[in-house]
Amino acid sequence: MQLRKTLLVGLVASVLLAGCLSEQDTVAMSPLPKVENQFNPRVVWDKSVGNGIGHYYSRLSPAWQGSTVYVADRYGVVKALDIDSGKELWAINLSKKTGFLSSNLPVLLSGGLTVFDDRLYVGTEKAKVIALNTENGKVEWESTVAGEALSRPVVESGLVLIHTGNGLLQALKETDGSIVWSVNMDAPPLSVRGESAPAVAYGAAVVGGDNGRISAVLLSQGELIWQKRISQVTGSTEIDRLNDVDMTPVISDNVIYAIAYNGNLVAMDMRSGQIIWKRDLGSVNDMVVTDDNIFIVDQNDSILSLRKSDGVTLWTQSDLLHRHLTAPEMYNGYLVVGDSEGYLHWLNMADGKFVAQHKVDGSGLLSRPVVASDKLMVQAKDGTVYLYTR
Repeated sequence: MQLRKTLLVGLVASVLLAGCLSEQDTVAMSPLPKVENQFNPRVVWDKSVGNGIGHYYSRLSPAWQGSTVYVADRYGVVKALDIDSGKELWAINLSKKTGFLSSNLPVLLSGGLTVFDDRLYVGTEKAKVIALNTENGKVEWESTVAGEALSRPVVESGLVLIHTGNGLLQALKETDGSIVWSVNMDAPPLSVRGESAPAVAYGAAVVGGDNGRISAVLLSQGELIWQKRISQVTGSTEIDRLNDVDMTPVISDNVIYAIAYNGNLVAMDMRSGQIIWKRDLGSVNDMVVTDDNIFIVDQNDSILSLRKSDGVTLWTQSDLLHRHLTAPEMYNGYLVVGDSEGYLHWLNMADGKFVAQHKVDGSGLLSRPVVASDKLMVQAKDGTVYLYTR
């Protein structure tokens, strides 16, 4: 496998940056803003799932389908829970089931869970993709891929798509995990840890690369349709020159919306890859795109609302700077983000003002909140899963 160095976006970059600044200029986390709650979200249930991710940077996040939510920890514990009661329907330890314990090493799940039809898919840092039966957790197949399976699996047209840590987009056959095709995304030697999960539309997979490019790949054959750079390498330090596209592009009305770290936010034509408009903004977080607006958490943890048609900023919320926010999610008419101290912040989508704030878990939040039916699901770093309702 190709040898690459990866950086953890928030913590490592902040530490390296702080080492280059004078004491009075050191980047500091903003104090918790005081918010007068307009409502108090209700916890329906909370359940512990293994040991979570601990202090490790991982985007492992839950999934749901019908009346069941699926959750996991980094070390191989996967559980199916009833969405209404939190009752455990089944549980499995993949470290035992897949034989990783023979070398006294855990399975190291990564990238998030994906549920599709009667299978649950998850990748591992040990270059494995695993398919489980959603009814009982039985391992249906296990496949070795080209590198760390850091992206969330995406299922489309009988294929399971995985973007590996060494820059390959691979398509696995949904039935048995055999590799159908691979496309090299030309990864640089130094990048932010994490990989873009592809978005799929019109028979193509659209994915961001660690080289600052967006690529469109033909699903049926794995052929490159077009590739467009949205971020230019600039700056004198290695940190300044990082330009990964680690978020999942959003496709809406034949337009692709994507953003690069230390790069640009762009709107691109789906057919040609030509840039329609761009803004000087950077992030590694997934974004929320509605009919009229784009909502982003940038690399400094400012939250922005932009006009979808031309990228003009409508409002900016800067009271949570450097609190290592999660990607935003839209729930019940509000924008919701979590932070590294374990708080959930609820914002008015029209003006960015806080409407509610509450402490979820002292271990902190890293993965994006997940909307499950009419509820909101949050997984803390220690593995505890919370289900909320308005």
